[in-house]
Amino acid sequence: MNPPSSPSKAGFVSRRRISGGSPTAFGVLVAIAILIWVGTNGYRQTLVVTAATYALVALGMYVPFVLAGSLSLAYGAYASIGGYSVALISTKTGAPLWLGWLIGPVIAAFAAVILGLATRRLSGFYLVAVTLLFSEAFQNYMSNSSFAGGNAGLARFRSLDVLGWFPTFNQLIILTAVLVCLVAFLLSRLRRSPWGMVVRSMREVPTAVEACGTRVPTLTLVALAVGAAVGALGGALFTQMVGSIQPDTFTLNLVFLAIFMPIIGGSGTPWGAVLGALIVVELTLNLPSLHTSGTLLVALGVLVIMLIAPRGVLGYVETARRRAQHMIGRGQVGDAP
Repeated sequence: MNPPSSPSKAGFVSRRRISGGSPTAFGVLVAIAILIWVGTNGYRQTLVVTAATYALVALGMYVPFVLAGSLSLAYGAYASIGGYSVALISTKTGAPLWLGWLIGPVIAAFAAVILGLATRRLSGFYLVAVTLLFSEAFQNYMSNSSFAGGNAGLARFRSLDVLGWFPTFNQLIILTAVLVCLVAFLLSRLRRSPWGMVVRSMREVPTAVEACGTRVPTLTLVALAVGAAVGALGGALFTQMVGSIQPDTFTLNLVFLAIFMPIIGGSGTPWGAVLGALIVVELTLNLPSLHTSGTLLVALGVLVIMLIAPRGVLGYVETARRRAQHMIGRGQVGDAP
């Protein structure tokens, strides 16, 4: 007969399973509930597309910003790269449209690495300023590029063809939710992987990571590349669903909102960025009474969350759950004979 597990060990395993599995299960359930709520309503489908775009850009920023501690404001450019890749493949070539979904993230990752190498000696305000200038320069370049349509941009794309299957718009909405959940799940696994643990340690104690033989600049470049690729997916998604793109489609306002989405939802898991995107879209777009003051409420919400719940909404919920479990456990011990 095997000896029973000790309470402390069982509790550790239980907490580990809950912390790893609960956000994913919760995210999938929320996605299903949102799809049921949306149905075939065109306005609600637009909200889902916008929220998914916000979520992917926020998830892209989550890797270098939250995990690696490197803030970049070039995500407007990365999202535009993803969007223009789809648009150019559709309007200028006869290649399969899904090829743009693959090329965009690769080009964005390459651009992030080049920009990271150029700014490797910068930090803080100087890093933010240079990446912001890069994003603005990219927008100006696309505005003056005739092959990209100039200020008018590109439109009238071909329908998405996946190996002979032409999904309807309603099916694309479902695939949009699946894509966001899949990216959040993969980044959640990446965060808990050995690589993710090293990256988080690099953010806190880079000297100790260097002493262990790991190159901090290399890790930073990888984090920037992964984040840029995810951000480009957001741009490709929005461009495909809307059917057009202009140089000012992905503005600095989107990037600033994406910075605060993990703070609102919870920086302890990538799913917090997804929840933050849903909250931001709800406040800024879906509530008519708050349409003119939604951004102000987001700013005030970030301030309140940082004061009373620094770990965000999901962190606050997790803390409340642990306290409830602790109280229940104490009650069971008190009732035991």
